[in-house]
Amino acid sequence: MKEDKRKVEEVLNAQRQHWESMLSTKPEMFGTEPSDPAQKAAELFKKEGRIKILELGGGQGRDTIFFAQNGFEVAVLDYCESGVETIAQKAKSMGLSQSINALCHDVRKRLPFIDETFDACYSHMLYCMALTTSEVGFLSEDIRRVLKPKGLNIFTVRNTKDPHYRTGIHRGEEIYEIGGFVIHFFSREKVDHLARGFEIVSIDEFEEGGLPRRLFRVTLRKE
Repeated sequence: MKEDKRKVEEVLNAQRQHWESMLSTKPEMFGTEPSDPAQKAAELFKKEGRIKILELGGGQGRDTIFFAQNGFEVAVLDYCESGVETIAQKAKSMGLSQSINALCHDVRKRLPFIDETFDACYSHMLYCMALTTSEVGFLSEDIRRVLKPKGLNIFTVRNTKDPHYRTGIHRGEEIYEIGGFVIHFFSREKVDHLARGFEIVSIDEFEEGGLPRRLFRVTLRKE
């Protein structure tokens, strides 16, 4: 059993290099247009006057750039250096460097910010990466720490209705390796568990991509 757990940990840890390779060799892997969740998040942030935003798992910055162009101050984290460098270069070339602070960070570790720094946190499928349930739980608690009172946490996750769920190689829990990518799928019950310490504002189901992927868009408010 310990040997199986060790092998799973090795697979999860290897994802960092896999993503580093993907982001460095495919400059616009996810396109340049902002995601639909980012557009919806921006609407709510504007409505509530939320300006200082933390984005987790920024990738190549398509949502980061969108937020900055819409007047938000964005601290964006990604654990791939190539992604962080790409975001910084885009920010500089577009005159947005004053609005974007891009940092390399592994979200399995404590977020590098003091308590109650941000008005809101946003992440698109970051929770679906190679993170165990306990690691995602730790992250959720730390997001709560860095949010101001009544701050928002908006995140998306692929759910257990997704066509890819239970396909590929099982890597423990609701985690599967599909085409080289490790994906953590979420049930409604798991989302409810992660919401401890937050008020659930909404949990919406939506589809994205050609498969299509099936996701939850979760909006939480710090209690």
